[in-house]
Amino acid sequence: MLFQIFSEAWIALRRNRTRSALTMLGIVWGIATVTLLIAYGGSFRQILVSGFNAFGKGAVICWPQQTSEQPGGQRAGKKVVFEQADLEMVKETANFVKHVCLETVRRPGIAYGTRMVGTAAVRGVCPEYGEMRNEEPSEGRWINSLDELERRRVVFIGARVREQLFAGRPAIGETVLIGGVRFTVIGTMGRKIQLSNYFSSDDESAWIPYSAAGDLWNTKEAAVMIFEPVAPQFEQRAMAQVLAAVATRQQFSPTDKKAIQMFGREEFRPVINGITIGLQVLLIFIGILTLGIGGVGVMNIMLVSVDERIREIGLRRALGARRWHIKSQFLAETLLIMLIGGAIGIVVSYIVAAAVGTLPLMGPLFEDDSGRADIHLKISLFTLTISTTVLLVVGVLSALIPASRAANLDPVEALRYE
Repeated sequence: MLFQIFSEAWIALRRNRTRSALTMLGIVWGIATVTLLIAYGGSFRQILVSGFNAFGKGAVICWPQQTSEQPGGQRAGKKVVFEQADLEMVKETANFVKHVCLETVRRPGIAYGTRMVGTAAVRGVCPEYGEMRNEEPSEGRWINSLDELERRRVVFIGARVREQLFAGRPAIGETVLIGGVRFTVIGTMGRKIQLSNYFSSDDESAWIPYSAAGDLWNTKEAAVMIFEPVAPQFEQRAMAQVLAAVATRQQFSPTDKKAIQMFGREEFRPVINGITIGLQVLLIFIGILTLGIGGVGVMNIMLVSVDERIREIGLRRALGARRWHIKSQFLAETLLIMLIGGAIGIVVSYIVAAAVGTLPLMGPLFEDDSGRADIHLKISLFTLTISTTVLLVVGVLSALIPASRAANLDPVEALRYE
């Protein structure tokens, strides 16, 4: 029965090939638009989330400030500092903290031969810092525990520092001068696409063991403290524990949040999700409107088809066809137009995506030509599922009015129609 209905629908469409083809064209345009906009929104979201996570999926930066409360006779306005004893206190008492590290920073200048980079941030850190901040080497390795324990003068350098010093030549094993002290390059990092940083971008930084930084400047007081909670959902609890640990050692109120300014990732993640998901919804809505316009065109054509076939409908009703037979016939014709147009539209979207390739987004900003920070129109299964669902919904809605009108015609009046 279903096969017969669609066979008759196909025969009906072939009677007016030009009109059917032009009607399908609107659907082809609509479904291609929906598919490409969903693909664009998905790629845009992926790039923004990746740039957000590049800072460190769980890293929390703590900036020492001044106290604002007066517990136990202590004066307000006391300056908070981060020292090794604070680090040990956090490790001992904060069970929601996975890793914690002190960081110290200066700009003493980095030289290699006749080349000099005077603005690069040289950052003394612990071995766990690399995992917390996603500092992944493209060549060589990151700082390890032996480097820190043995006070080794080794350095891991960012992409732009490597380019400025070595101009494309191998850097691993080479010796550079940092503040006049010799350091061996143990690793380098590729270009890092990140949407936030502090002190300096990672591309324009170099990292040395915290212990070795003591050979260059006074590291008794760190610039910041960095920690990572055991899981993202425990970020707020970890923050409270770190604040309490430092407050206990330095004798200020553990509820004084102004004493330490904390920059956590999870509290800003809803903002990133809101921006990216909102953009995706907007693009899908625009695509649905475009496809809806095509659906209105199909509905109008099917209404014209009903008017042209009133006598045919009356004859079929007189010969025993029921209303649901007539309704299913026009539903089948409409859905057939939508499905054929949708299939062609999806093929067109694949062709357009392949032809366009990559659309620039943040690549030029970060001087990255690898394409990692640019839009890639990839037609995924998720994209096809949404597009097909939207197509079917629009198709059914477009078919209801013409099919209902045809089914509700009076057989006697239809036979008399001229």
